[in-house]
Amino acid sequence: MTAKNKYLVTSALPYANGPIHFGHIAGVYLPADIYTRHRRLRGQEVIHVCGSDEHGVAIMMNAQKAKIGYQDYVNKWHSEHKNLFQKYNITFDVFGQTSADYHREETLKWFDVLYKKGLIEKRDERQLQCQDCHNYLPDRFVEGTCYVCGHTEARGDECPNCGTWIDPLKLINPVCQFCKSKNIETKNTFQYHLLLTKMHKEFRQWFETKQDWRKTVYSFVDSLSKSELVDRAITRDLDWGIDVPLAEAKGKKLYVWFDAPIGYVSNTKKLMQERGRGEDYLKDWWNNPAVEISHFIGKDNIIFHAIIFPVMSMGAGFIRTPDKLPANQYVNLEGKQFSKSKGWYVDADEAITDFGEDAMRYYLISLIPESSDSSFTWSGFEAKINGELANNIGNFVNRSMKFYFKNFAEGIHQEVFNKFFASAEFKKLQTDIEEVKTLLDDFQIKRAMEKVMFVGMDANTFFSDRAPWKQIKEDVKECEYTLAGSLVYAVALSTLFAPFLPKLSSEILSYFYQENQTEILRKVYNNNISQVILAMGERIQLKTEPQGLVPKIDAEKIKALQEKLTKLSATIA
Repeated sequence: MTAKNKYLVTSALPYANGPIHFGHIAGVYLPADIYTRHRRLRGQEVIHVCGSDEHGVAIMMNAQKAKIGYQDYVNKWHSEHKNLFQKYNITFDVFGQTSADYHREETLKWFDVLYKKGLIEKRDERQLQCQDCHNYLPDRFVEGTCYVCGHTEARGDECPNCGTWIDPLKLINPVCQFCKSKNIETKNTFQYHLLLTKMHKEFRQWFETKQDWRKTVYSFVDSLSKSELVDRAITRDLDWGIDVPLAEAKGKKLYVWFDAPIGYVSNTKKLMQERGRGEDYLKDWWNNPAVEISHFIGKDNIIFHAIIFPVMSMGAGFIRTPDKLPANQYVNLEGKQFSKSKGWYVDADEAITDFGEDAMRYYLISLIPESSDSSFTWSGFEAKINGELANNIGNFVNRSMKFYFKNFAEGIHQEVFNKFFASAEFKKLQTDIEEVKTLLDDFQIKRAMEKVMFVGMDANTFFSDRAPWKQIKEDVKECEYTLAGSLVYAVALSTLFAPFLPKLSSEILSYFYQENQTEILRKVYNNNISQVILAMGERIQLKTEPQGLVPKIDAEKIKALQEKLTKLSATIA
């Protein structure tokens, strides 16, 4: 196996059809951002690729309802998503659009190769048609009752409750989403299909090497693909999308699930061109065995990323299949799935305006649904921020470093720090830093964050148990030792928070280093903390007086937000 020295991280392309909610942020984008920052702190080369998914039925329906053009509609949501990510300090190296010409060119290249290799073929098929408005009803143009789990709002492409890839002809009591008619019949038409069946053996040989993937992912894909794969239509009769490049296919568009994952590749190509370094998006990244390819997705995208896109990749031969697929489960709101249409959601933009980046990122990290669904609650948010982030981290840094700044403005001599560097506490701290990095290597982001908080508890215990406010009156040397150790803990915490809460990390570090923070963080992250601190000079001084780091959450504000949700819950029950 080729050793990995470069990292290509993708986040599921957000659908340009509505606001991003906490489930999306905690389930996909925040974990990917943390992992990317972690790899960079390790000194490794990494790119984070994302962009808007801008085709498909739902976009057409809502653009028509809004009475604006399709391109204007997706541009609006593309811009709003970019702005929200910036507020949450979630960064991408490229954030493109699947409606762009560069993406169309890349997608058609894939279609052409798969078609010539006999992996795409034209097939007659039966499709639902509304007899009142006369529209064909593929995918989200029709809803009904799921024939697997009985969910009454299953779409023609997928059941949002059980995740089944729906055969629309089997929907129970189908309803047209154009005119809400139930007068629906099945008609004959034709579409182009991706022949997954031809790739079943090759797919299984590859997939069975992925038993180190999360059990929730591996077992689900294994059950779907063990005995067979099912051919799927990749075209639709639509007026928005990428034209099928065949003379006989006039009026047919490539469907969104075929072109969307290719967006990772086309956006990488765009990034390489913008960088101007002479890198090739395929040779140097997507088809390079020394690159680890990781797809961050939610569980509703597992089929596309663990079956469809790998088969397309094997068939086309342009890129390697993914190495890692850290798919997360769902984040719910007070135990129920987020639903914009029902108003059952929390405005992520308003929340970060009200409470700030550190608070929102910290709570959402605690909700990352790595093995099971989790639930956002306002009471949980208040408890996490006030009880953990403020009381544990903010309190320790403020108390210890204010005491340091007030009583040792001229600094503490290096020899005191060297004594702490020989202590058992410091050896444990070094071990803890390594454990955090190992957990992040393995995509265990929640556990890594919990480990950082345990370091914070160790720091608090060290400072409080030694009681420097007493030591300064009785034994100044012991007081210096306590504060030297506390400063080391503070620098370590600023570094450990860098992947998770970059704003808080920078604020803590600014007490000691106001320039070259990226370089300092990288050195400390790679266990050079003693060298970094000793390089500050013969006497280690704080650069500025510490200020409040983590504002407490107002209980009355939380109570009002909770009451708002309770009232809403009663109206939609």
